[in-house]
Amino acid sequence: MIPWEVKTAKPLPGYRLEVTFADGLRGVVDLSDVPHKGVFAPWSDPAYFARVCVDAETGTACWPNGADVAPDAMHEEVKQRQVSAV
Repeated sequence: MIPWEVKTAKPLPGYRLEVTFADGLRGVVDLSDVPHKGVFAPWSDPAYFARVCVDAETGTACWPNGADVAPDAMHEEVKQRQVSAV
């Protein structure tokens, strides 16, 4: 098992995702600072961002155009937020 594999991803307002990872870590990732350019250009439409799904083969949060977000970086962000909140 790779701890940072994404198991669930739920879109939230403001270009955020509520994610659950293979190791049980769960939290919110803020993707609002990702420029809406290139493969992320469709994110200019919040309805498109809401079409996030999980690719079971790669363990990533992804979108219909093939764009995905590095799961290890998301895992680290969630972990850091939880440490900061303590």
